[in-house]
Amino acid sequence: MKILISILLIFAALFSTASYAAIPFPQINPTAFTVFGFNVQWYGICYLIGLGGALLFNYLLLKRDHRTSKTYNAHISAGRFTDIAVNCFLGAIIGGRLGYVLFYDLQAYLADPIQIFMIHKGGMSFHGGFLGVLATLWLQTRKTKDFWTVADLGATVIPFALCVGRIGNFINGELWGRPTDVPWAMEFPSGGYIPRHPSQLYEAALEGLVLFIILVSVRWKQIPRPGLLSGLFVMGYGISRFIIEFFRNPDAQLGYVLGPFTQGQVLSTPMILFGLWLVLSSKHRKVNPVTPQFEN
Repeated sequence: MKILISILLIFAALFSTASYAAIPFPQINPTAFTVFGFNVQWYGICYLIGLGGALLFNYLLLKRDHRTSKTYNAHISAGRFTDIAVNCFLGAIIGGRLGYVLFYDLQAYLADPIQIFMIHKGGMSFHGGFLGVLATLWLQTRKTKDFWTVADLGATVIPFALCVGRIGNFINGELWGRPTDVPWAMEFPSGGYIPRHPSQLYEAALEGLVLFIILVSVRWKQIPRPGLLSGLFVMGYGISRFIIEFFRNPDAQLGYVLGPFTQGQVLSTPMILFGLWLVLSSKHRKVNPVTPQFEN
């Protein structure tokens, strides 16, 4: 209780101040360490932590699911899900890169096509990665016909990976927010040392941590119908991204593409509608419970 009161007092003091000094960016070196002359970037480490953490959480959730008397995903072993997840991870990278090229800076990449393969320089699109995952997942489940069941398992833990990925964006000092005078505004070197919203952390919290907690809670309390968790994830991400885009600085090469709206908001709108359709239509999908057999 004392800790909670102390935190509230700190926030009260912050908001009672008439003027604020922006928080300087901590100047984190993007390179974590060097191995045999090869620089290992924090961004790549965040990707691996996100994937590994998502797989671990799903392993624990699957194990818990399979201990129940009957569950609709009992035929999916942790081993099979891991194989699918690794392939989907590769699909996300390919789709994310192609999505960025097509949606955000096509002319620049057409002028210098070799840059398409320079992934280490940055430039990934979540929306492109999302399409890459869907395509990869469809290819891997077209014979077993359990697309939505597998998708639901992944949708539950993907927000964890997103959270870690956005922290990677923050470490890189990229994708910063719009100018602001809020107490927690930060000055990013690549942002002209202007006080800005740390929008990467907003995304890590909202489309990452908050969405992760919501989806795990839904999966924990009930046996959801196929497509429900996927729908909640797609809709939840779309809404989160749409809101945060109001605080995130628009892409320099695009600016605002539709009135006051950014490319991210335009691409998130169909996600919201698609997610809503999935949630509503999941009511008509049958749960086919089978006797659980957990496999490592």
